[in-house]
Amino acid sequence: MSFRHALVLGVVAVSAVSFTACNKSADKSASADAKPAETAAAGHSHSDWWCSVHGVPEAQCAQCDPKLAAEMKAKGDWCEEHNRPESQCFICNPDKEKEFADLYEAKFGKQPPKRAAEGSEPADEHESHEKT
Repeated sequence: MSFRHALVLGVVAVSAVSFTACNKSADKSASADAKPAETAAAGHSHSDWWCSVHGVPEAQCAQCDPKLAAEMKAKGDWCEEHNRPESQCFICNPDKEKEFADLYEAKFGKQPPKRAAEGSEPADEHESHEKT
């Protein structure tokens, strides 16, 4: 039962961060041109709660938000080898992917959409284009 309480507290914390991030939407739209090339190529929306390309809540996705990336680099939370926050580097820390997936499941009651392989488009059911 205590695991469930910890999970709920985690969801509340993420929701609080997401709520405060909504106030910065003007900053995000102003930096939209500075998004990494792979994100622009994938063409996913940044308005959803979940970043289906990188497998983390959009408000925490440093691969989509250059300002957040700079903050994480300044804190020393950066994987130079894979060019992403160490706390979100599923290559070096495979268990981190499950932690973020658990947040999604706690919020939506189901597993998150499968992430695309590195460098390809997201395998999200909400994408308007399907591979044939």
